[in-house]
Amino acid sequence: MIGIEVTPRKLFVGTAIGVVAALAVLIIVVLHNHHWRPRALTIQGAVIRKDEDTRKESPVGDAEITASDGVTSTTARSDASGYFTIRFPEAVWPGQTLNLSFSRLGYRPLEMKLPKGLRLASTKLYVAAMTPATEPAPVNAKTPLTEVKNIRVRYTVNTQTEDNVGSAVQTFQVANKAGVPCNGQAPCSPDGRWKAARGSISLDAGPENEFRSVRASCIAGPCPFTRMDSSGFINGGRTITASAIAWSDTATFLLEAEVFRTGLSSRVRELYPVFYGQTMHFTLPHTQEGVSLEADLNGVPMVFPLGPELYLSWADCSVRNNSDADNTTVYRCELKPGYRFGP
Repeated sequence: MIGIEVTPRKLFVGTAIGVVAALAVLIIVVLHNHHWRPRALTIQGAVIRKDEDTRKESPVGDAEITASDGVTSTTARSDASGYFTIRFPEAVWPGQTLNLSFSRLGYRPLEMKLPKGLRLASTKLYVAAMTPATEPAPVNAKTPLTEVKNIRVRYTVNTQTEDNVGSAVQTFQVANKAGVPCNGQAPCSPDGRWKAARGSISLDAGPENEFRSVRASCIAGPCPFTRMDSSGFINGGRTITASAIAWSDTATFLLEAEVFRTGLSSRVRELYPVFYGQTMHFTLPHTQEGVSLEADLNGVPMVFPLGPELYLSWADCSVRNNSDADNTTVYRCELKPGYRFGP
């Protein structure tokens, strides 16, 4: 008989392994019974400027948003419309919270804590209202404000134009003699019995022009014994070719077409912006060019080209594309200190 000595250390290790195994089984059973699986979260929302007047809650673009659970973090930025989306790369377990931090130059930092029910977090939309870092400096009552009024927005829209600049008329003949057997020498009549002849004519509309609405027909001679080939002009174009075949006597054909010229036409348009307090808004089509503002400053008419930098001496402007709707461009301009909108 072989005796086995069980030491206290071996007994402790065996007991610990058993406890760990039991806990692992228990966790698996609990997760299975609750039908829960760890998954990543997608958080989306919008960043706006905080204001008691909802008409002044403008979008805040380029804000930095950080999501963190204390161990893992990920960062995103809001676009020009204030929209942001964050896909948290790590699974968030039940009972764990997620913090959202918002920062932007010119605004106070903002913290948001998502509720413990994180499985519902991806089904909600979060609106972060950020407070400007500094309030507008009070205007000295002794300093008169510059009045800006009679504001009009001018811009150019280029559209494609098609002008009818003329027409073309040309005749041609196909000379032939009736009653001559074909004897298999092409061209022949459609039934192969009679000797036939071919004729054609080509027209050039000239640079930047094209033919449209092309018509060709037999107008003289034994037209019942002719056939027109329209493959060379049916689609129009700068050059067209009309050809015909005749298997009786000589026939005369007429070719007619309209001449069109395609180009770009620039049209200047005007509109009036909408005012909310110290801010004005206007929307332009995405095809706009050369945006400028006409305004009276203290009664003096002036023109202010907006340019790609959106610079105005009397306002700070921003722009965003409304691509989700009609692909328009949305402008927002807020007056600088020392200016006011006139009636």
